[in-house]
Amino acid sequence: MQESKYITIISKGKKIVLSIDTILYVLMINKVAEIHVSGGKIYETRMTLSELEEKLGNVFIKVNRGCIVSTMAIHDITDSINLNNGESLIYTIRKKNQIIEQFHSKQKSIISSFIREGIPTTEEEYFSYYRSFDNMPFAFTDIEMIFNEESHAVDWIFRYGNSALAKLEKLSLEQLIGSSFGSLFSNMNSKWLRSYERATLYGETLEIIDYSPEIDTYLKVICFPTFKGHCGCILFDISEIEFTKNSSDAEKALMLYFGQFPKTND
Repeated sequence: MQESKYITIISKGKKIVLSIDTILYVLMINKVAEIHVSGGKIYETRMTLSELEEKLGNVFIKVNRGCIVSTMAIHDITDSINLNNGESLIYTIRKKNQIIEQFHSKQKSIISSFIREGIPTTEEEYFSYYRSFDNMPFAFTDIEMIFNEESHAVDWIFRYGNSALAKLEKLSLEQLIGSSFGSLFSNMNSKWLRSYERATLYGETLEIIDYSPEIDTYLKVICFPTFKGHCGCILFDISEIEFTKNSSDAEKALMLYFGQFPKTND
């Protein structure tokens, strides 16, 4: 069956058009389907799970009688379905092997479908493509994700970086470009992988504020999709950022920024 890029639902009396790429999972509550999308939004609609399965296509996996999950939203499967946004879902344990097999098969299919067309093939081509970032005052890199045989993101390769990145990472560009992060930092922390995987596979733009033991620095990282299988990262040393409050709207903006203030637009 040819998969649709969008589905149309009726939620609270309104016609809503959703991009399938933004849907994380669908949970049935009695006869109401809760459609959970990236960004934390939930849409309720009166459709059966079978109807939604047909509309959403085969990139979704049925993990129990009342729940289907997007393959791209799954980080790994342990005693629960662990999503790359940090959520966990229960599944039918007796079908664990079957669900894992489906996940690996579908994830591998997605990764193998990455089109190489338009992606630079040499260091020179990457640096030509990103030359406008060369002298930017912030660190920037384009990284290519490395997936293992089970389609888990396990590392990444630096394909482009500017001089500010070299300064932040405390390594030369000659050492960074073409090397995997894990080969450069033996104390690599896998916590970065989940966010980079989300940006790469799910097309999300994410912000991470965390400590990097690899370079002993507190970082603010904004990651976003670039080429298929890649993501771009803008990195800041938090100690070099100073917050300024220029208006009375700043507090409201901060509350919205930290998710403590409801967004007014759907």
